[in-house]
Parts: sequence; structure tokens; C-alpha cells
Amino acid sequence: MDSSFGIGEVSELTGIGVDALRFYEREGLLVGPVRRDPGGRRRYSALEVEWLRMCARLRGTGMPVPDVRRYAELVRAGEGNEAERLGLLAAHQHRVEEQLAELASARDVIAAKVDLYAARLAAGTAGESWVAGPSPCVAAVPARVDEVA
Repeated sequence: MDSSFGIGEVSELTGIGVDALRFYEREGLLVGPVRRDPGGRRRYSALEVEWLRMCARLRGTGMPVPDVRRYAELVRAGEGNEAERLGLLAAHQHRVEEQLAELASARDVIAAKVDLYAARLAAGTAGESWVAGPSPCVAAVPARVDEVA
């Protein structure tokens, strides 16, 4: 019984498109060479599928391709480079945490605007949501979210 997966199956299992899977292979993002069946079609093991899922997470959180490639190189090299792997992952974790903080801040501003519009619509004062003044493209950032539309 064959416990390997074709490229289409791997695409479905990982959410990575077929063209992206080929790109990952060309760019050296996999931890080993992709096996081929007698017909030349790619075959992936369950372990390779899990690796690809992790790569998708790293890429989905903005890890640059060269960093993923370096991480894959380190994994392929085996023991003895764990400190460098840790460094790569810790640096990426720090970038993701910064992104999360920026998103949380943006979410808070949007939530405040949603509350403002809901309150003004309920009070029948929605027309007051637009404040006359300088163009928002040029104006200084307002101190409060209820000062701009």
C-alpha cells in the first residue's frame, strides 16, 4: 500500500497551490528531494506534507523565502545547528508579535469607529460623522477616532 501523496493531494492537504509546491521545490524549501514515481510524478510522504504545512505557516506569517530556505538547509544538515535554527525562528516570532500588536491597534481603531457609527445611527446623528477640515491625506492624525469619518 502506497502511503505517499501526489502533488494535487498535497495541495489540498496543505492549502499550497500546485505551482507554489513546484516553486518550493525549486527554491530549496523542502528538507529533502521530492521523490518521483516511475512516471516521473512527484510523490510526498506524510512527513513531507507536515513540513510543507509548517512552511505554509511560516510563509503565511511573512517569513521571507530566503529565511525559510535557510531554515530548511539547517534542518537538512542535521544536528549541531539548533542555535541558528532557534535564532531564525525567534527573529521571525518577534516580527510576528510586532505585526500582531499593529493589527490589534488597528482593530481597536476600527472597533471604536464601528461603535461610533452605530451610536450615531441609533441617535439619528449619523450626518455629523464627517468633520469639516483639512484633507485627511494631509491633516495631522486626530487625537480621537470620533474626530474623523
